[in-house]
Amino acid sequence: LWHFLLVTAAWTLEAMHTMVMIFADREPAMWCPAGDGRCGDRCAGAAAGWEWEQGSGSSTVAEWGLVCDERYKVGLVQALFFAGSMIGAGVFGHLSDSFLGRKGTLHVVCFLNAIFGLLTALSPNYWVYMALRLLTGFSAGSVCLCAFVLATEPIGPSYRGVTGMSTCYFFSGGIAALAGIAAMCQSSWRLLYAVTSMPSLVFALVVMPFVSESPRWYLVRRRTDDAMRVLRNIASTNGRSIPDGVTLKLDDEDDINKKVEESSSILDVFRSRATRGRLVLSVFISFLCSAVYFGLSLNVVNLKLNLYISVVANCLAEMPGFLLTTVLLQRVGRKPLAIGSMILSGVFCTSAGLIAGVGALRVVRMACGMVGIFGMAATYNLLIVYTAELFPTTVRTAAMGCTAQASQMGAILAPLVVVLGEQVPFAVFGAFGIVGGLLVFCLPETMNKPLYDTMFGLEKGERAPKSGEEVISGNFEI
Repeated sequence: LWHFLLVTAAWTLEAMHTMVMIFADREPAMWCPAGDGRCGDRCAGAAAGWEWEQGSGSSTVAEWGLVCDERYKVGLVQALFFAGSMIGAGVFGHLSDSFLGRKGTLHVVCFLNAIFGLLTALSPNYWVYMALRLLTGFSAGSVCLCAFVLATEPIGPSYRGVTGMSTCYFFSGGIAALAGIAAMCQSSWRLLYAVTSMPSLVFALVVMPFVSESPRWYLVRRRTDDAMRVLRNIASTNGRSIPDGVTLKLDDEDDINKKVEESSSILDVFRSRATRGRLVLSVFISFLCSAVYFGLSLNVVNLKLNLYISVVANCLAEMPGFLLTTVLLQRVGRKPLAIGSMILSGVFCTSAGLIAGVGALRVVRMACGMVGIFGMAATYNLLIVYTAELFPTTVRTAAMGCTAQASQMGAILAPLVVVLGEQVPFAVFGAFGIVGGLLVFCLPETMNKPLYDTMFGLEKGERAPKSGEEVISGNFEI
């Protein structure tokens, strides 16, 4: 529990680095000191007599005049951030599975986040700012990925689903905390970046030394002594002990000459018949889910509150979806829950697309959209748990990096769909949700299944008899 809390705190940091753009790139209100009707074109800004209510340093839009014809630059920065996240998820996912390890990779990306964030606060112009946001996305995009794997790999099947879903609260909590910080830094976007970057530096320097590497990663790297050292430390912390003479063995023990290094890249996922189809399906499902999740968040009816309260309200609205999924995860299973939540979202989004937005029907359509958000928020986080269980330790982070890249592509697509009007986006998101739910039918169930360590172990486990023989694979064998 202590290890889980320390590691998962990194999700809060990624939420700040990702969502800070909502506040730093906002368009503050303008006013005319000379009186109504006496200023010129608003697009001309100060040249026409207009002033920003909170000062020119309150946001990047105010400082660099990113309005009217220049407004596209705000969207460009956001798109490049997610593009950086897409690239970084693949790069650091591979490093996490190979020589750098889960802990080493998380340590590096948190440190890079802090450095890039602090440099962003010093950006002299828009182009430098854009480049630094791209670099921040490159490092930030894999924080949740590495933290999730590192936090959940030491946990057994009975608690894996519950703890996996519990990570979601840290991300939503990070966004809520960001809103509070942003409310206190309304006059300076540079100060906002500095304040939200410092926690990552503190985390890398103060927290990470107390975090242990995943014993599963040690094991697949044939570092059995290190894996046992971690397990003995865990046992000692819990007031227990592991008897002398006890050791660990991999689930590919029967093929001891197999080199682990050959099973630590995404190419090995495609070479294996057992994982190739899983990866392709996971990529498509993650893309569709992300497009709907972010699209509905952008397309939701304005709460008519200020920006900071609205962001907090959106965070709180996701919490019931996380809670319901956590409760049902061990009772219903990953597969039925993912199918049900995606199709639920798809059906209600489709219904919203068929409802005209006039009069009382607008309220009905809004309600359908909110149910769609509820269902897809549950699916979005469930897929993280599900995907981690579909692949063995040797390629787990690399495979999750691919699905994270697909998720980022969905995030980039979402705002492009939203601009198509009022009803069309709902229809598109409805189709995405239904198709995604149908694709989940093709994935295997992973509830109470072993968390395999190697490709060989997974393939052996999949070939094993379903009944009449107990298969103990993918868990530490004593």
